Amino acid sequence: MKPARQPVDGVLLLNKPVGITSNAALQKAKWLLNAKKAGHTGTLDPFADGLLPLCFGEATKFSAYLLDADKRYRAVLQLGVTTTTGDPEGEVLSTRDVAVSCADITAVLPRFMGEIEQIPPMYSALKHQGRPLYEYARAGIEIERPSRRVQIRALELVECSLPRVVLDVQSSAGTYIRTLAQDIGAALGCGAHLTALTRVAAGGFKMDQAHALADLEALDAGQRHALLLPADCLVAHLPALQLDAADAEALCQGRCVAHPAAHPGLTRIYTAPHIFIGLADADAGHLLPRRLIATQQNHPTSLS
Repeated sequence: MKPARQPVDGVLLLNKPVGITSNAALQKAKWLLNAKKAGHTGTLDPFADGLLPLCFGEATKFSAYLLDADKRYRAVLQLGVTTTTGDPEGEVLSTRDVAVSCADITAVLPRFMGEIEQIPPMYSALKHQGRPLYEYARAGIEIERPSRRVQIRALELVECSLPRVVLDVQSSAGTYIRTLAQDIGAALGCGAHLTALTRVAAGGFKMDQAHALADLEALDAGQRHALLLPADCLVAHLPALQLDAADAEALCQGRCVAHPAAHPGLTRIYTAPHIFIGLADADAGHLLPRRLIATQQNHPTSLS
């Protein structure tokens, strides 16, 4: 029998394996840590693997800041074959000869750089009238989807062994790499689908920092908890201020606090000895609470 659940606060960088959903990986890690509250910061499809940051306890309050961060992927495409889902889990729609060269692929990639329009795939978790699109797709119903603007920051051909192509992709949040693969295949005139996808970075985190589920299972409870990063790692890109005890208490009570060093914008807030208490909106030398943790972290965090 597992012991009673204790508050678990922090971020676990998980290397999600192929073959399970992001939620299944989350629930497994949640069980291993004996945590009460947990969430992830961006779904990876079952066929995909790689970096999946998981948030526990108070860290879940700041997960949106990583959810909205850029991601980087290693995408493996097979040219000449299209599928219903744009990935290996779908049924084959068409098979064509691949009459293109590696030079042709290099030449077409710049079309997909910068801000581009994407139509979200039917096999996605986006909602229509309260139901995810994939439910309509499985029922053979096509729903009209408005296009959305996404940013492709970097797109590089790293391997070309036709019909297999490997791309390095850095993109904004909300980009469907399956759709990008399909659109590149269409531009080449032969079609394409993803056969593998690995998320190698998210925000400021990289996959070489991540831990496999199998490794977590081999550790004891204390060793697992020692792998957790503090909640403020999710907002490390924001400026930081430190308050004295009186001002920190006032902010935690929802009051406005004067601070001469407060520059306009969202700011990380700490109190001595460098304890993270949450985020505040700074404006005209004042701080207004935005998102605060309910309990102080059990260990100090840096102001870097």
